[in-house]
Amino acid sequence: MTDVKSDIEIARAANKQPIREVAAKLGIAEEHLVPYGHDKAKITAEFIRSLEGRPDGKLILVTAVNPTPAGEGKTTTTVGLGDGLNRIGKRAAVCIREASLGPCFGVKGGAAGGGYAQVIPMEDMNLHFTGDFHAITSAHNLLAALLDNHIYWGNEQKIDTRRVVWRRVLDMNDRSLRQIVTSLGGVPNGYPRESGFDITVASEVMAILCLARDLKDLEERLGRIVIATRVDKTPVFARDIKADGAMAVLLKDAMQPNLVQTLENNPAFVHGGPFANIAHGCNSVVATTTALKLADYVVTEAGFGADLGAEKFFDIKCRKAGLTPDACVIVATVRSMKMNGGVAKEDLGREDVAAVTRGCANLGRHIENIGQFGVPVLVAINHFGTDTDAEIDAVKAYAAAMGAEAVLCRHWAQGSAGIEELAHKVAALADSGTAKFAPLYPDAMPLAEKIETIVKRIYRGAAVTMDKSVVDQLAQFAAQGYADLPVCMAKTQYSFSTDPSLRGAPDGHVVHVREVRLSAGAGFVVAICGEIMTMPGLPRSPSAERIHLNMQGYIEGLF
Repeated sequence: MTDVKSDIEIARAANKQPIREVAAKLGIAEEHLVPYGHDKAKITAEFIRSLEGRPDGKLILVTAVNPTPAGEGKTTTTVGLGDGLNRIGKRAAVCIREASLGPCFGVKGGAAGGGYAQVIPMEDMNLHFTGDFHAITSAHNLLAALLDNHIYWGNEQKIDTRRVVWRRVLDMNDRSLRQIVTSLGGVPNGYPRESGFDITVASEVMAILCLARDLKDLEERLGRIVIATRVDKTPVFARDIKADGAMAVLLKDAMQPNLVQTLENNPAFVHGGPFANIAHGCNSVVATTTALKLADYVVTEAGFGADLGAEKFFDIKCRKAGLTPDACVIVATVRSMKMNGGVAKEDLGREDVAAVTRGCANLGRHIENIGQFGVPVLVAINHFGTDTDAEIDAVKAYAAAMGAEAVLCRHWAQGSAGIEELAHKVAALADSGTAKFAPLYPDAMPLAEKIETIVKRIYRGAAVTMDKSVVDQLAQFAAQGYADLPVCMAKTQYSFSTDPSLRGAPDGHVVHVREVRLSAGAGFVVAICGEIMTMPGLPRSPSAERIHLNMQGYIEGLF
């Protein structure tokens, strides 16, 4: 039996092209690149502005069933499909998110794909990359520092220090920072108060960068961030303490999308990275819209399962950016269907067609849900070596009964050659003109009803419960002029419910909203449900324990 190479070994052996050659495939001249070494570059804002008026290519969303410990391979499929479309003669580009250091050193790993369907340079992408996340962290924490400094020097805005809502961020899982007390040590250090840290990918600054159209829009959105409440209960904005200009300066370079390549030297835009369970989970609008002007087909992804990622992609990103998706691919695996059907992870290697069929209820629910947005669907069965023909046929039969074709894909092992069939079918579906996209709810619907609509139509819950404080907060948001904003649901990614152990396709459950937060700059209201944390912790055995440099100075253990 031959040894299977790890993702990082495959990436390290790749035959990379100079980034100028990759850019040339999309018609980007070298003078419009800001190179970061030989294999990655940012695209200038001036060039992006020059693309206005060009027609858009076809937009294809890749989403997935609810994630399981068995792994589904959504990013791998996104990258593989982009390579597959190029293989069959289409001009295609991939748009994915940047990786957070938290999952890289925690349990989930990186965000560059896997096997022979990866974006490279894999090590750079999963670590510091071009510094975008560091810039976002700095801009966010600059606002926190300016806020505390404003209070220290006389508090001209009459901020109620008990009602400061702007916390600090760090791009690392660190549970000890969830709740802290700042400014201890006496008068020179300010006024002590409770605060805390979120992970950078949960920052509103991250969401703003990913939804802003250009630098002007970015600065205006930064100025609209609500950071505290005055003694008279009116909101205090970042612009009130003159923070927006300096924050925009820190984000000037980060606003430019990053261009890299796949293992097969096809163009990939990797930009931004909001979490999908506590934020909106999509790469930047500027990267997606730029790619649509340069490629005939753009393959992008939304985080976690379709109940979180796809819903937010449609209801937040597409609504705000005016995007109209042409097709959707739902990634599923035989292994994940078994787990949804009740099989333990250690038993996944044994054939169990009945469990696969039971678990397909989860896939079926996602197919139905995507249909509610008017977007046509294909199912990609991401192949694993333990899959049997009978199990694969069961998934295909179930999807067919739901009105969606399922296609077996072997891109992890074979690259673009293993996903040609899906590429042909996706291109045909995107070109068919059958998409009739519409968001799930109108802007004018009250905020509480928007939450209830998502819970009942997407999660299939029976009811939504909220404490009086949450109801009052939503009413206050509406009174302040935010009633038209979409809702960003923050809940577990593992289930349609708020109970991560409830797999399959549960219905009739009750969803409790324990907190709501206003992201006025990003342009949505966050509804926090269940036990979701905005600062994750590390597992008992984090990946960081196995990441190291070998004797040759190469990174080992990163995946």
